[in-house]
Amino acid sequence: MVSITNSHFILLFLIFSTFIVFTLALDLSDVAAEAPDGLLPLSKKHVVIRNTVTNGEVLNIHCKSSEDDLGHIRLKHGHTWGFRFRVNFSLSTYFRCHFWWNSVPGGPNYYSYWFDIFTVYRDDNPLGKYPVCEECIWEMYELRQNYICRINRDKSGWCFRMDIEP
Repeated sequence: MVSITNSHFILLFLIFSTFIVFTLALDLSDVAAEAPDGLLPLSKKHVVIRNTVTNGEVLNIHCKSSEDDLGHIRLKHGHTWGFRFRVNFSLSTYFRCHFWWNSVPGGPNYYSYWFDIFTVYRDDNPLGKYPVCEECIWEMYELRQNYICRINRDKSGWCFRMDIEP
């Protein structure tokens, strides 16, 4: 029969309290190099979308994941909108957005596209083709209507084709 002694309780208490202190230190600290992005689940992310549609129209956005529906957003030209979340433990977090602009659905200048605005494979993978982003900034590509670009603070970035069908 197994018996638990006081020394076992003390050891468990020390392990548990060390874990709690470490977790709180990671969450409350402003130090950037504590844990590299993309290596741990539950990493914080901030997606930002800028309306840079070339015709100056209001950009309509509807983003959702398998767990969250962020609703319909009407974003004025030149404005930004964003949302924050944590990557889930199974590293399967994704958000898909529907973008449309021009006020006449089905009209000659009506644009409607879908895009996976965040995927772990592309945006939170340290071994991936693109760098990990803690703040993922997105803009419509100015020269082609069906492209969206993830922009770095230094204005470099990568452009991706959006889907016409959901």
